[in-house]
Amino acid sequence: MAAQKIHKILRGLAEPVIAEHSQRFFKTGKGEYGESDKFLGIRVPVLRQQVRKYKHITLKDILSLLKSPFHEERLFALLLLVENFTKGATVERTAIYKLYLKNTNYINNWDLVDSSAHYIVGAYLEDKDKKPIYKLAASDSLWERRIAIMSTFYLIKKNEFDDALNVSSILKNDEEDLIHKAVGWMLREIGKRNLAVEKAFLKEHYQYMPRTMLRYAIEKFPEKERNRYLQGTVV
Repeated sequence: MAAQKIHKILRGLAEPVIAEHSQRFFKTGKGEYGESDKFLGIRVPVLRQQVRKYKHITLKDILSLLKSPFHEERLFALLLLVENFTKGATVERTAIYKLYLKNTNYINNWDLVDSSAHYIVGAYLEDKDKKPIYKLAASDSLWERRIAIMSTFYLIKKNEFDDALNVSSILKNDEEDLIHKAVGWMLREIGKRNLAVEKAFLKEHYQYMPRTMLRYAIEKFPEKERNRYLQGTVV
């Protein structure tokens, strides 16, 4: 199986010092969001070099890698899915989309979500009913909720903001900091393309947003304007 070969190659690229740093960076301690995740210690550019070599392996092999206990192997699998989705025909894109949503329990850290959700879920649903995004937004899973908001990034890039704003409204009271950051980021991305749309949303919601979400959303605003939002004096 190609998956076994890739596993051996990635093990050979492992660097313990990087792995130790990653364990801390991705919050793998007890009670943290990445609890018990395991790392080989491979930097993303190195992984991408290997992806280019094995982009033609089967979905079965990719799924095997996605189910790996090692973070980098799951990321490798997701990068392969993105590569194959982007260049695939309709049938292959549909298969990848379905595989992705069926296995979200393995897409279980912010970098795994952010490197894949908008390229696959957002792109697939561009011309389809967006109900799957809203189902994800209502999930008990932190990572499915992050997939929901991050999938709208694809639509934002197409200057289609409604779903991103709707999901942001749904998630504005979320308890997780990683959701606060993602929602604020997407609002900032909307503002890059249409500042009036972002400000209209903020006017309605900013006083009730978590502080982190608001800070991310207004990061590029002039300092005086940022301060008015943070002080709650924008009218």
